[in-house]
Amino acid sequence: MLGRIRKKYETAMRPVGVWLGAMGLTPNMITTVSVMISACAGVAYGERMPLLGALGLIMSGVVDMFDGAVARATDKTTRFGAVYDHVLDRYAEFFVLVGIGIGGLANWVLVIFCLFGMIMASFTRAKAESVGGLKSCTVGVAERQEKIVLLLLGSIFEPLTPLALPSCVIIVGILSHITVIQRLHFTFKHAGST
Repeated sequence: MLGRIRKKYETAMRPVGVWLGAMGLTPNMITTVSVMISACAGVAYGERMPLLGALGLIMSGVVDMFDGAVARATDKTTRFGAVYDHVLDRYAEFFVLVGIGIGGLANWVLVIFCLFGMIMASFTRAKAESVGGLKSCTVGVAERQEKIVLLLLGSIFEPLTPLALPSCVIIVGILSHITVIQRLHFTFKHAGST
């Protein structure tokens, strides 16, 4: 859903990418900073500070946009950089959700259900594009951006109702597992069953 506006924000971020690249920052450096911010957000959740965790999520998301902007603006897109970015995105999700679990903001069963769904959605896409031979398998009801927005909303409303964040964790988990099914179906149709 939000992936449809990706081209627009990529164009808007180009001047920022040029500026950061001129400062000597590389895409991989920025990716590393982004996951470190996510780890700090996880600590905030672990300390039962969902609003501070939400701020960390926002900051991590903004910084995460910068790495691609720098890569495109400085023509430093590499295969390793793409892999590194995807791998660290999974660690970022891990830090945030484990923090939510440690802080008791959501039941551990829900956290594991959600985290596994997010990882499997990414894994299914990766396998469809590598083993399945598809050029792209970004189909699905929710990509990473939508899931982060849902966790943000749950974090913001958590101080008002203790059901907000657990509910959003459940929704993200359900959407993630639905996305897995959609991607498997898409792969079956376009790559064949053999």
